[in-house]
Amino acid sequence: MTNSAKIKVYQEVLDQIRLFIEENQLSEGDRLPSERELSEQLNAGRSSVREALRAIELLGLIETRHGEGTFLKTYRPYHTVELLATFVLRQPTTKEELLDVRQMIEHECVSRVHTTLTKSDIQNLKSQILELEIPYIHTHVFNYLFQHVGNELLTKIWHLINNFSQTTFSSHLNQDFYLEFIEALSEHNIKQASGQIKKIYEKY
Repeated sequence: MTNSAKIKVYQEVLDQIRLFIEENQLSEGDRLPSERELSEQLNAGRSSVREALRAIELLGLIETRHGEGTFLKTYRPYHTVELLATFVLRQPTTKEELLDVRQMIEHECVSRVHTTLTKSDIQNLKSQILELEIPYIHTHVFNYLFQHVGNELLTKIWHLINNFSQTTFSSHLNQDFYLEFIEALSEHNIKQASGQIKKIYEKY
């Protein structure tokens, strides 16, 4: 089976589980369709369904009880996004593509967050930047900013891409650089803040 076909089956299984949970208003401990039932409903091979269910179980969202079936452990709507993204990002996607998407999301974050940051937020960020080692500043700063964006899905996508791209920027950035970036945000200078983000990725 090709990668695209595997992703299609995986997506269909996730969608079927999501719909079943939402339509039946299931909560933790409720039973899900069996492997055979899912296979018939999706017109997919049982091995493909089994593979998808195993991946979901490894992430702690469902549990299989011998002789009883598969049961829901925890669920929230964005879990399916996380599951599919994890599967897709393990495909041979290039580092450049991941960084390009991450940069676009960070630009969007800046355009939204500058109006929500308080003076206390700005001061906290500056203090934390001075205490952090350079390789960890970027992730820490944007993790803080995304918490103030107010869009859980956008934040989830950024976290997934950030985890998979595994890039640090210690070679050409320092604490002063990020302090200038935060200062631009505090002044609502989106042009300068966006320019700073562009510089972050120039050597990648």
